[in-house]
Amino acid sequence: MANSLHIPEPVALSRPRDAHRFEAFSPKLARRVMFYRRPLIDQWLLLETNPKVIAFCERPGYVIVNGSRRLADFWVQYFGLRELVILIESDLDRSMAGSPCVCKDNELVIRFVAPAELAAARIWLDNWQQMLPCLVTNVGLVPSTLSSTIVQFLKQAHRLLDIEREFSSIDPALVRAALFGLLHEGRVSSCELQTQPLSLLTPFVAAEETL
Repeated sequence: MANSLHIPEPVALSRPRDAHRFEAFSPKLARRVMFYRRPLIDQWLLLETNPKVIAFCERPGYVIVNGSRRLADFWVQYFGLRELVILIESDLDRSMAGSPCVCKDNELVIRFVAPAELAAARIWLDNWQQMLPCLVTNVGLVPSTLSSTIVQFLKQAHRLLDIEREFSSIDPALVRAALFGLLHEGRVSSCELQTQPLSLLTPFVAAEETL
């Protein structure tokens, strides 16, 4: 597999017969990503929207798992940690769930992700499927001063409705893009997005490290 000291390149893969093709734009990677299985889209969203993830790569290379050569689904880099992620597809994979193993080639931890883990994040994923397009379509259009001002305003929690009212003189699309960008970076948080659909009543607050 690619040297883990550098971000790998995705392995070229022909579309499996009868498989759907899913494409999206990753703000974190500043490039498009492509998948042939819907669960991979969900796992990508979890990595894309996790501020602790510095970088990642889909289809980074092949590893040996239980004596079989297989394509890892993701390579992921956090602060001080790198790992491979493989989505569980078989009963043999299920036996590995909860017990990360180590890839002997480069000593990367291999983490297996069960379908239940993705299902548990359904509301968060659905919310980001609404927010990410706003973020992507306004890349480069949000003034840094707007983001900074929103962070200051959110020293106390405010609903999305209140945030848009506070910045009513600015294009609401840019206000939302700035807010969702701050959420993407981890400078703003909203625990409610884990359990409730995004709405005008959703509260947001500046993360502790920004205070």
